[in-house]
Amino acid sequence: MIEVRPLTQLGAANHGWLDSRFHFSFAEYHDPRRLHWGRLRVWNDDRIAPHSGFPSHPHRDMEIITYVRKGAITHQDSLGNEGRTVAGDVQVMSAGTGIVHSEYNLEDETAEIFQIWIMPNQSGLPPAWGSKPFPRAQRNGRFETLASGMSGDGEALPIRADARLLAATLAPGQSAEYPLATRRKAYLVAARGRIEVNGTVAAAGDGVAIVDESVLRVVALEESEVVLVDVA
Repeated sequence: MIEVRPLTQLGAANHGWLDSRFHFSFAEYHDPRRLHWGRLRVWNDDRIAPHSGFPSHPHRDMEIITYVRKGAITHQDSLGNEGRTVAGDVQVMSAGTGIVHSEYNLEDETAEIFQIWIMPNQSGLPPAWGSKPFPRAQRNGRFETLASGMSGDGEALPIRADARLLAATLAPGQSAEYPLATRRKAYLVAARGRIEVNGTVAAAGDGVAIVDESVLRVVALEESEVVLVDVA
């Protein structure tokens, strides 16, 4: 089963400095049909104006992944971590027993990010944060695992969830495949471009909810960047 959720039908909020689209219920947007997808709880498509951002605020017991699509994001938290994550790279935060953090766009251009929350396997663990560069060239024509709590993904940033985040960059006509195990779900969004997923077409920003498909074959109808989450 493949369901396309068009960008134009997602939840939305525009605060001036922040323009967001919500794939799942979040903040003031509530849709009882879209509370989560398996353990995937949040997928927000955020555009953050230059020299603005999220001031310090708390989280707990959630795995939070930030995929930077354009520009850069600067992170600070109550553990003393600081870091700047640029386009194509990823940062992860295991909120655990509690963490306070800020995320700012200190650049002169709008930052575009996917903010993805996944419910952890276990609550009450110490908080943690990490960031790592993932050159886009490494994922040309194939899916590369960027963050994972699953076995065999030692090069990926660790998260404490039965989930995996991957990305691929595809030239027009190029394809990439991903095997989806039985009883697992996937959620896929083209950060840019236009794609076909097992014969179903999706445009940039559309959500693609997938279940009961053993293999995903993603074909680029134009130059595309694809982000995929595999969850229980």
